This record gives sequence, C-alpha cells and structure tokens, in this order.
Amino acid sequence: MRFKFLSATIFLFLSIHNFAQDRLSGKSFSTRSEVMGTHGMVATSNPLATQVALEILKKGGSAVDAAIAANAMLALTEPSMCGPGGDLFAIVWDAKEKKLFGLNASGRSAMGMTAEWFKSKNYSAIPSRGPLSVSVPGCVDGWFSLHDKFGRLPMTDILTPAINYANEGIPVGSEIVDNDNFLNLTYKDVLDKNENFKKLYMPQGRFPVKGEIFKNPELANTLSKIAKGGRDAYYKGDIAKAIVDHITKNGGFLSMQDFANHHSEWVDPVSTNYRGYDVWELPPNGQGIAVLEILNILEGYNMASFGYGSKEHVHLFTEAKKLAYEDMAKYYGEPNGQKIPVAQLISKEYAAERRKLINPNLAGVYEPGPISPGHTIYLTVADKDGNMVSFIQSNAGLYGSFEVPAGLGFALQNRGASFELSTGEINSYAPGKRPFHTIIPAFVTKEGKPWLSFGVMGGDMQPQGHVQILLDLIDFKMSLQEAGDAPRINHSGTLPVRGHIKTPGTIQMESGFSYETIRALMTMGHQIQFGYGIFGGYQAIMFDGKVYYGASDPRKDGQAAGY
Repeated sequence: MRFKFLSATIFLFLSIHNFAQDRLSGKSFSTRSEVMGTHGMVATSNPLATQVALEILKKGGSAVDAAIAANAMLALTEPSMCGPGGDLFAIVWDAKEKKLFGLNASGRSAMGMTAEWFKSKNYSAIPSRGPLSVSVPGCVDGWFSLHDKFGRLPMTDILTPAINYANEGIPVGSEIVDNDNFLNLTYKDVLDKNENFKKLYMPQGRFPVKGEIFKNPELANTLSKIAKGGRDAYYKGDIAKAIVDHITKNGGFLSMQDFANHHSEWVDPVSTNYRGYDVWELPPNGQGIAVLEILNILEGYNMASFGYGSKEHVHLFTEAKKLAYEDMAKYYGEPNGQKIPVAQLISKEYAAERRKLINPNLAGVYEPGPISPGHTIYLTVADKDGNMVSFIQSNAGLYGSFEVPAGLGFALQNRGASFELSTGEINSYAPGKRPFHTIIPAFVTKEGKPWLSFGVMGGDMQPQGHVQILLDLIDFKMSLQEAGDAPRINHSGTLPVRGHIKTPGTIQMESGFSYETIRALMTMGHQIQFGYGIFGGYQAIMFDGKVYYGASDPRKDGQAAGY
C-alpha cells in the first residue's frame, strides 16, 4: 500500500514538474478538458452551488438570478468564505444593451466610530477580529440591486434551493474542513470563548469532519425572511436589529441608521487593451486596477517569445507586480474627497515610465504594498441569451470577524480591519467610509464582444492571479482549463532585515517550474519559497459567440457545468 502511495506521489510530482517543460516545447497539458455548452454555463467553487445555479437557469432564470442562487448556496457550503454577513462586487455583461455594468456592493464603517476614539484607546491598528472590525455587510443589498436590474425569477424561487438545503443539511467538504482545522490551530482560545460561534459552526463541540451532515436552519430562516421581505427585511428589520444588538453589546458601534443608510453603487468598469483584448476591472476601493497596470507594463515585452515558466516570464511578471503594488499602497481605497489618479495609473504612458525601472537581470526593491490574506468565493454564470456575470463575495477573513449574532445563521465580515489608522492616507479610517477591498471580479471583451468572465479568489493574490491567467491565455496560448491548471506564483512583500534594508520579497512557487528557472531566478537576487503559499481559486467562462466554455480550478472543490 505504501509503495502504491509513493509511486502515485512520484508520478504526480513528475507530471506537474513536466508542465513547464511541456509548455516551453509547445506541447499541451491539462488535468481535464474544458466544459462546453450552448444554453448556459456555471463555474463555482462548490458542485452543489453549481447545480443550484444550473437549476435556476433551466427554470428560465437569468445569469444574475443563477449567480445569486449560487452565492446563497455557498453561504451554506462555504460559510467561512462568504455569506449574508459579507460584501460583494460584480461585473455584468448585458447582451441586450451590449454593455458592461459594474456593481460595488461593499459596506461602510459605523458613523459613531471615530478615528479619535481609536487614538484615545491607543490603538495602532483596528483589531483583525471582533466587533470593531465589522463594517455594514453589503451582500444582500447587492443581491437585490443586481436582481432589480437583471433578474427574471422572483427572489423566492432564487433562494429556495439554498433554504431547502440549509434545512435538510449538506455533507461537509474537504476544503472547509482544512480551513476549520487551520482555525483550530491559530484561534482555538478565541473560538472556545465564543458561544454563538460554537453553537452554529461547532454543534458537536467541534468543527464537522469531512462527509458529516451540517444543517443550518437559522440561515434558512434568514434567507426566507429576505426572500419574502426584500432587502429591507435585512437592513431595516429584525435582521439588522439582531446584528446591531450583538455588535453594540460586545463593544462595537454599528447602528440601525448605519444599516438604513446603506446602498450599493453602480460604477463604470475601467479597462486597458492588452494585445487586442480589452481587460475590465472595477475602480477603487478595490485593487482591480493593479491588474491593468501590470498588464500595461508587461505589454512592452514579448512574453510569448520567452515561454511559460522561463526565468524571463517569472522575473518580469514579478517586477511589474512590485511596481503596481507600490502604487496600490499609496493610491487605493475610497477617496472621500481625495482624488485617485485612476486614468494615469492605467495609462500606457505611465506604464512606460514604470517599465524603465525594471532591470531585466536583477530583482528590484520597490516597496510594494502590505500583503494580507483573504477568504472569498468567486463564481461566474452565463445564460442562454448571452448575458454573463463575473461575481465575487467574501467575509474577508475565515468566518470574518468571528462575530455571530444569535439566530441568524451567519458570521459578520471583518473588512473594517482593512482601514489604516494613520492619518492623511487614501485608506485612512473615517466614519461612514468604505475600506480598501481585495475582492475583484474581471471581464474581457474583444472587438466589443464578450470573450471571458473570470476571477481568481485569494486576498492579495487576486491581481497576480488575474494577470497570470491572462498571460496563459493570450501569450502562452493555453486553453481555458490549462490556464487554471498551470502552476502559479505568488510574490509577497519586501521583508525588513537588519539596518532597515529591505529585500526584493519572496516568490512563492507551486510545483511545476523547472529547476533551471528556479536557479536562474536565485542568481538574479530573487528569494524563492517552493510549494508553499496562497495561489488562489479560479473559475471562468469563455464565449466564442456560439459556445460557452467553462473551467474550474483543481485547487478548489469546485465545478464548471453547462447545458
């Protein structure tokens, strides 16, 4: 038995290791084929959520209807990642208007919580967990904003599958078990004292094990109230009151007025053209424009000639990422009166100036922005009429703030911890302000027609993941599934060492890059960390005008399915 395990492990390692060599030699490699369909396509990080979304499409629902249904289902199947206590962002292609629409459904900080209060209590940063880290959840208002504009089926039909599953129970998947085990190692003392959290997510005195049935009738009840009463049932009714009572009882500042004042915003996506493809992201308070800046910098190099997995590929990508993240640290957030130079940051002229700083043979130090982990779901849906939605939703950290109001069936996000308490910065804390966000949906058009709806969840990995997917598809000519299967890298920030000198940071690399590339990068001054890191979770739908192609990341428990 042991011999078989070792043989399988060695075979898998060699197969993955040969990926880079196969790509350099022009051969194709992938773990599985793309999924194809002509009537609709869904890609999510959980098979049950994918099936729920397909069910909605087959009932005549729109892509947005199906996305909402999948998101509600993911609140049950991946409660650490997402749910009604978090925020969301979306990009929607409207086939009728032949136009993209962007939605910012992120919430704001409490009006009664001031920067002066934090200063008086000697806080140097907002706590990463607990009631002070909770901003108003924007998810549910986002559902209704999307539904009002693009929905077809009644919300009762859309939320019913998740309600039924929450009452009946679902088998717990391996990814959630891994996340829960991580929390047990890092936050056990905190969770042991959190009675509401334990009652909901640890009903047997522990987290569920793989395959164990998990029920959440409280979530079912909350979704039923939302389905019948609309967004006001959440923001002006018993749900908001339960959240506010819980937060204020535990030392936070959210009020009923904060919830009543909340609203999502329709925004114009912004883009750059990369080798004939228009890549679309949402403007700040998210980090999406970093993708556009990195692509503009890399467009000055013939990436295809270097080949996937080459030292030039990894080096130039890493250096471009550092430059964009330096700008992210300085300019990204909700401006609140300060002007963010978006047009300049994503311009070709600006990229050309930044590109001049890159030494093709040496790792540089550009002081990139701070790196923070994130826990998110990404999904994408396309319907029979050609409508497509790129949709991302998150609690921020695993189970967000760990704050679980009694009787609601979900945890509240900790996105408010993203604010800075230093003054004068774009992302400096202020009451009623949206914090900096890591979650970003993406879309690509070609000659004014939809080509690709995709995302790569994973905190600060997301812009890096977006760019790597686009390089794989456009420069290295991979298929949609190959692009998700290909080994990725994740560059983390510069590290302070003796004398306050900073290093070029660390490139975390998945298995699959050649030893020759790794050795060459090390001689160029890069620090390499092998086989460790957050490499994201990718879902995608591509459209050629007649056929939908779907792909789902093998790093997640997800599924792409069409009909």
